[in-house]
Amino acid sequence: MLFTSLDFCAFFIIVTSLYYALPWSARWKMLLVASCYFYMSFVPAYILILLVTIVIDYTMGILIEGSQGTKRRLYLCSSILSTCAVLFVFKYYNFFVLSGERVAGLLGFAPDLPLSQLILPIGLSFHTFQGLSYVIEVYRGNQKAERHFGIYSLYVMFYPQLVAGPIERPQNLLHQFREHHQFSVRNLMGGLSMMAWGYFRKMVIADRAAPYVNTAYGNWQASSGLELLLATILFAVQIYGDFAGYSSIAIGAARVMGFDLMTNFNHPYFSKSIAEYWRRWHISLSTWLKDYVYLPLFGTGGVTIPRHFRNIVITFLVSGLWHGANWTFVTWGLYYGVVLVIEGLAGKWWGKGAGWTILRHAIALLIILIGFVLFRAQSLSQAWGILKRIAVDTSLTRLSVQDAILLATGDSSALAVMATTILLTSFMFVVEAMQEKRVLCFKPQYVQSVRWQAVAVVLLFQAVVLFGSLRASSFIYFQF
Repeated sequence: MLFTSLDFCAFFIIVTSLYYALPWSARWKMLLVASCYFYMSFVPAYILILLVTIVIDYTMGILIEGSQGTKRRLYLCSSILSTCAVLFVFKYYNFFVLSGERVAGLLGFAPDLPLSQLILPIGLSFHTFQGLSYVIEVYRGNQKAERHFGIYSLYVMFYPQLVAGPIERPQNLLHQFREHHQFSVRNLMGGLSMMAWGYFRKMVIADRAAPYVNTAYGNWQASSGLELLLATILFAVQIYGDFAGYSSIAIGAARVMGFDLMTNFNHPYFSKSIAEYWRRWHISLSTWLKDYVYLPLFGTGGVTIPRHFRNIVITFLVSGLWHGANWTFVTWGLYYGVVLVIEGLAGKWWGKGAGWTILRHAIALLIILIGFVLFRAQSLSQAWGILKRIAVDTSLTRLSVQDAILLATGDSSALAVMATTILLTSFMFVVEAMQEKRVLCFKPQYVQSVRWQAVAVVLLFQAVVLFGSLRASSFIYFQF
């Protein structure tokens, strides 16, 4: 059930209405049933896989809390290995088999291993990481083991963030399912305004940019350097509008019922460095990797510069593999790991002042765009071919610009389509710049006003109807 479908609109209204109509003791049950229904609307049978991981982590959490020493660590490792094994079978088995066969072929062997025909369950990487955060926090003593199986199941399955995050921590979310949330106009309008902004970013920005990106990357060998450059810029716009839009809808839907989910994006394209970019982009994943991969890698040896750089590279390799079972994602993770090491070494050479700030911002955006070529390409050879074509075959002649614009629709309406896309995208970033600086109507006293939020909801939904793609489309991060 896609957030952008009419089915979800009806689902959201019914679930929210029932949540406030039911007595407090029945609310978690209704939310759990609704979340199961939401997940089963994609591929019903895969709820059984989700149930397996829930049972494993629920049981191990209790065992971990009641154990000490070696047995405690054994239970933790068993939980991590069991949960990750499910993820491996569905997401990584074929990748490792095919990669192993290529390596064996280079060594003169010709193994013929069977390939899996299983389809990756939607959101498996997200709720795997959410389940892992629970058992790790119980092991560390930061979270008591949840004895109520239904409440723990709801922690993993809570429908707003079930399939694409934010990846929550038990300390933030679990206790909220036991709290009595009274109906609040402030929560209602605050949540709806976030949802409206999310729908605007998804349906007006991301879905308008997608056709151009798909056309250029789908036939990249026949596309010019300028077309591929424009498509890469639009992909940066598309994936941000798509994923940040999903996060806004998820956080807003939860807020209407009184739940607070963590912020997942904080205007990442205004970053002046790659380190800052990763503090602003997909925050729930970045902080997860920091807490559960980067920091534990230091072990008991203390924090040193070489260990710091080593851990960064390893962490981003894990991030790349988490995103997809493809060498493009592994290379993408390695790319960012190496960039962050270089940035850390070169940090002392940066000057101060407005000129340096603009230069740092421009370099960060260039690095991000190169990374998105790796992220969007289907293979490393395609990524290299696209980067090479952009570098050597980009010109700004009248004919090349005309062809780049015509790629939008292929007819005389292309100029209007491109102009509208650019204007709406510019509007989004102007709004974000005003949010960033908290100027004019985006000062806290206005943004927190119910009246201001109501006006925002009306205007944004009108923009969605007038300019958005009203056909329900999937979100990019569903594939992860």
